[in-house]
Amino acid sequence: MDGLASRFEEIGTLITDPEVIADMKRFVRLNKEYRDLEKIVLAGIEYKRVLDGAREARELLETEQDPEMREMAREEMEDCQARIPGWEERIKLLLAPADPQDEKNAIVEIRGGTGGDEAALFAGDLYRMYVRYCENKGWKVELTSYAEGAAGGFKEIIFTVSGEGVYGILKYESGVHRVQRVPQTEMQGRVHTSAATVAVLPEAEEFDVEVREQDIRTDIFCASGHGGQSVNTTYSAIRLVHIPTGITVQCQDEKSQLKNRAKALVELRSRIYNMEYQKYLDEISSKRKTMVSSGDRSAKIRTYNYPQGRVTDHRINYTIYNLSAFMDGDIQDCIDHLIVAENAERLKESEL
Repeated sequence: MDGLASRFEEIGTLITDPEVIADMKRFVRLNKEYRDLEKIVLAGIEYKRVLDGAREARELLETEQDPEMREMAREEMEDCQARIPGWEERIKLLLAPADPQDEKNAIVEIRGGTGGDEAALFAGDLYRMYVRYCENKGWKVELTSYAEGAAGGFKEIIFTVSGEGVYGILKYESGVHRVQRVPQTEMQGRVHTSAATVAVLPEAEEFDVEVREQDIRTDIFCASGHGGQSVNTTYSAIRLVHIPTGITVQCQDEKSQLKNRAKALVELRSRIYNMEYQKYLDEISSKRKTMVSSGDRSAKIRTYNYPQGRVTDHRINYTIYNLSAFMDGDIQDCIDHLIVAENAERLKESEL
């Protein structure tokens, strides 16, 4: 802790140095390290305060004769000693290697899987659930592109979520979401099982990956879908193809071609960055049994059972019977349980 406190002071001095400020890449990296260390240093100060409080109360108990003062010292000592293990756990967790991407914004893709029209409707329900959740958190949601289903919902929808520590929370949603319910098209009232796939990617910043203009092919076309006069008349939709990797992204949400290109470029950069990041995720999933934030996006992670009003997360055997509130964006409790499971794995991993 003392070593980290010295490094924290050193970085605090460095980020005010004009030479460091001029080197934007280094400045951004040091700022991130400063913010990460600040949490540990503040926790360390609080931990030492509790340790000192316990020591001072013990000394007072050994020397003080007055019964009232001794009783106060005993209460203080017991209170401090009870808080020590909690602070130690908190610091251990802060010292365990965290996912370096957790602070980033996120790009979320939802795709209807098996189940045809019903899968597209469920993808639409999941999109609404995440939008409600993000609104409650005060995060900004920006639509990038979508393809509507024949009976409603979406065959595919891609959106960006911006805010503090977004990826570190939404990453737990990556995987296959399965729904069991009676589809609107079902005349016999039989329960069908459909699925939608959710992929959450950390949004790459300009400093994370360099994409050269000469490696990008740009296609311009008319936007389709709802949107009034601009749709099917104005060439505002953009498709970017990264020639070296073959990665293709498109954006048609904005009326301006320039805005669509800027959004598409962010997504393209993130996808290229994610090719490398995937190797890191695969490495984690081989070590962690819970596979909470693993790279395996084909794994079935959650079942939404409408007849029973039940939601089950298969990674941590979490079940609640409050489906309507869950689909209305009340998913924080489930995410909290996933974070606890992930943190337990991280601690175990760092101790090994």
